[in-house]
Amino acid sequence: MPETARNVLILLALAALVMLAPGGGNASAGILQALVIAMLAAIAWFGVRLYREHRSDIYALGDRNRGILYASAGLLALTVTATDRLWATGPGTVVWVALIALACYGVYYVFRASREY
Repeated sequence: MPETARNVLILLALAALVMLAPGGGNASAGILQALVIAMLAAIAWFGVRLYREHRSDIYALGDRNRGILYASAGLLALTVTATDRLWATGPGTVVWVALIALACYGVYYVFRASREY
């Protein structure tokens, strides 16, 4: 049996087990939440590493640009946290996209300002 077919059969068997087992939906939701927490922890760890490696560069930005950078990071974190509520409505989705774009623009602005002499 080819390896790909075997892997697909294993995946289908696991999906059937989750679907047919009592409480399988709750177990899969718990596993998904654990994976999301692990991913967010990895992103936080990566952010701390970046901060520690570039601390002097960040302090060299000046108060205004450093404030814009921190505000953009905070806005991004807040928007990602509120994703479920914002995506529940049409206008909320537009607001979510606008907030993400604003946070990305803030980071881009600080990046461009740091590269000017």
